[in-house]
Amino acid sequence: MSKLKGPKLDLDKVKVPPVLRDLYQDLRDRRLLPLVGLILIAILAVPFLLSDGGSEAEEVPLASVAPQVPAGASSLEVVKATPGLREPSKRLSDRRAKDPFKQHFVGSAVSSETVVPGATETGGSSSGSSSSTGVATAPAPSESMSGGGAPQSQPTGTPEASPGGSGSGSGKLVAFTYAATVKIVKTETTEAGKRIVGEPEERDRVLPSTVLPSPKQQVVTYMGLSPKTRKPLLLVSTDVTAIFGDGKCASGTDVCQLLEVEPSFPETFVYGENKIRYKINVLKVEPVVLGHS
Repeated sequence: MSKLKGPKLDLDKVKVPPVLRDLYQDLRDRRLLPLVGLILIAILAVPFLLSDGGSEAEEVPLASVAPQVPAGASSLEVVKATPGLREPSKRLSDRRAKDPFKQHFVGSAVSSETVVPGATETGGSSSGSSSSTGVATAPAPSESMSGGGAPQSQPTGTPEASPGGSGSGSGKLVAFTYAATVKIVKTETTEAGKRIVGEPEERDRVLPSTVLPSPKQQVVTYMGLSPKTRKPLLLVSTDVTAIFGDGKCASGTDVCQLLEVEPSFPETFVYGENKIRYKINVLKVEPVVLGHS
């Protein structure tokens, strides 16, 4: 029997594509050839393993769950639940209707023994009754500000306790304000260049909105204390051409309109066409009582 002879292949002359050759060399250098071989074997073996194992699988029947009946009971009965809503008369039977136009909460009345903080209590008992009544009066203000200090609080009114302790708003209010003690010195310059210095003038109890030094010569207006810094404020007239001193301008850009001054630190104002100088020094500021309401 003769053997068939095929064409003789010369492996040395077989040309491998450069891409495959580079891939082979790269996998060999990285030592990944065994891993690639395992992956190829797994890809080929998985279809055969799945086809053989699928026929051996058997279906497992589900066990029927029978309801457990308690001992002594012949059968179970299922009742449909219909909760619904209860009648409002039964659901809200424990509550009472309230009148919305009637006041239900009334605060406790102020006792006759209640005293305003910082006040002195004076009271006396009437001859015909066993209960005593007391009236709390606010003490006179004793705080003063001098040398750059400022009072800690600015009271605007202190209520007095009403007799009998009813607390119905029948008490009185004591109105306060801050009055200043101001020292003014006027200096004039004659045409010959001679300076004439006037006598210092000291004014007490200068109330806010008071024009200084006089209504005819309105250089500044005392405006009370600043609510932020608690320092005296002076409203500067438009006739003032220059200001010299350590005061701080509280309002105004090119021309200062409201000046905040330090107590006991004088400020010099150049006023009018004649360049009259007024040195105004706020010595101290203290609270004063204006009246009762």
